[in-house]
Amino acid sequence: MFEINYTLTIGAILIGLASSIHCVGMCGGIIGALSYSLPPETRDNNLKRFGYVTAYNLGRLFSYAAMGMLAGLLGAEVFGLVGSGSGHFVMRLLAALLIILTGLYLAGWFPQFARSERVGELLWSRLAPIGQRLIPVKSIPQGFLYGCIWGWLPCSLVYTMLIISTTSGGATQGMVSMLAFGLGTLPSMITTGIFAQLVKRLTRKPDVRMWIGISLIAMAIASLFIPHEWLMPGSVPGIEIGGHEHHH
Repeated sequence: MFEINYTLTIGAILIGLASSIHCVGMCGGIIGALSYSLPPETRDNNLKRFGYVTAYNLGRLFSYAAMGMLAGLLGAEVFGLVGSGSGHFVMRLLAALLIILTGLYLAGWFPQFARSERVGELLWSRLAPIGQRLIPVKSIPQGFLYGCIWGWLPCSLVYTMLIISTTSGGATQGMVSMLAFGLGTLPSMITTGIFAQLVKRLTRKPDVRMWIGISLIAMAIASLFIPHEWLMPGSVPGIEIGGHEHHH
């Protein structure tokens, strides 16, 4: 039976929360434009607009979950071939390095890191026209479908989390890790959809961006000191899915 790994899952939520500034910068314009494209009677009603903003984000999380499943499955296969111990160690180092670079980028000290987003440009060039055909969004299901497309927008933080998800040990924990990351980004993205101008002003403040970047760097360094066995599936007490007791 599957057991949720607390260390990976909570870490993914924290990365999502810490990356809020980046998310608003990358996606705030998209979700703001979508909100303003709604009919006036919907746009001017906070409750109705909240329903659409939630649908966009649920679609985005659905795509993240699919990516996480693929990353976890791929990682499990690769580690099965090269040996799980050495494979996890290398991927942990790579993930920590990527988080540090992301922190430097958010703080404004390494703007070149944005170039990593070119990795997904080919896929996005195929998906973007599909998303354009869904605008203007006229219903909640249509908003969800647009969110599913939006989830594949090239993003260095998503790529960082996908690499971390490859160390999760399998498709299910990979899915949970990416969902946890997505949940961490929800407060900023839903707030942006409802209070777009206020959030935009806040995220332009250099001090705010700097402290978010520093927090990510500290988190990455701390992650290197987490005992390796805590990151292995089933090694940390967790919430078991399936109702049966897990024995070692």
